[in-house]
Amino acid sequence: MKIVVLGAGAWGTALAVSAGGNPLARHAVTLWARDAAQASVLQTQRENTRYLPGIALPSSLAISSVAPKQIDSLVAGADLVIIATPMAGLRGMLEHLQLCKVPVAWLCKGFEAPSSGSFGLLAHEIQAQVAPDLIAGVLSGPSFALEVARGQPTALVAASVHAPVRLALVEAFHSPTVRVYANDDIVGVEVGGAVKNVLAIATGLCDGLNLGLNARAALITRGLAEMTRLGVALGARVDTFMGLSGLGDLVLTATGDLSRNRQVGLALAQGHTLAQAVASLGHVAEGVYSARTVVQRAALLGVEMPIAQAVVALLDGQIKPPQAIALLMGREPTVELA
Repeated sequence: MKIVVLGAGAWGTALAVSAGGNPLARHAVTLWARDAAQASVLQTQRENTRYLPGIALPSSLAISSVAPKQIDSLVAGADLVIIATPMAGLRGMLEHLQLCKVPVAWLCKGFEAPSSGSFGLLAHEIQAQVAPDLIAGVLSGPSFALEVARGQPTALVAASVHAPVRLALVEAFHSPTVRVYANDDIVGVEVGGAVKNVLAIATGLCDGLNLGLNARAALITRGLAEMTRLGVALGARVDTFMGLSGLGDLVLTATGDLSRNRQVGLALAQGHTLAQAVASLGHVAEGVYSARTVVQRAALLGVEMPIAQAVVALLDGQIKPPQAIALLMGREPTVELA
């Protein structure tokens, strides 16, 4: 296959390395970087020193830095296009791909920040607005970029209502180290990928305050219930949240120290400001930007999400870390429901 990956951050680079280095498939992979200087470093050093230091780029991996307006010519003749930008860059990239005739998939997880033109949309909702004629989907699931780039075992989910997109993603990325499952519930997969980032901030806070493993288990379990309620209200299937893009991604992001969102929670527990926590990462923590939209969309649908609400209050500086925990533990007793 001819695969074009648009975005040379950690995750885009990791997938390009994984697909380009698969000896069984022999894909022709091109990695596009928006910044020409970064592309030059990738080309000369054959390493993404900023996002994945120590990971060698396959010799067959091509590097491009064409101007965004020329992306349509870059993807001409491709069999699959992967958008590896943060959520904030998805709308603009889709605008450049409106006329693309081959499968397109994005990697970002979260909700778009509300603006005058939209109200905090999921990725597939943005695509329906900007490029409704695309056959598109998402590649998601529990995956740290560094482990994928290292060739450590990983399982992902290829979600789309279009069968050709699911098949293309499986063909492109299924390998001896990456197992790709197909799923047609794109709403559930995207909700899982978005909400788990918010819940990971809460779990990092819990662990940073040394509240113990009992508290962590309770937080993850009740967080999964919140995620499921919101997803079902948006049209997802319940069973999706018991799979890789729901429970699997939540457990990874909430407990793994490579999780940027978890690191935000840990930093807040240590007394750092939100600005300090975000600045220390050097990467985007989507949960910081998605939390408020998660709560807003839940409120419009009449869905109760107390953990996400506490995270928003914490991020907005309305409460301190100990108060967030007290807020959750002080709620009235109730029956356990999903």
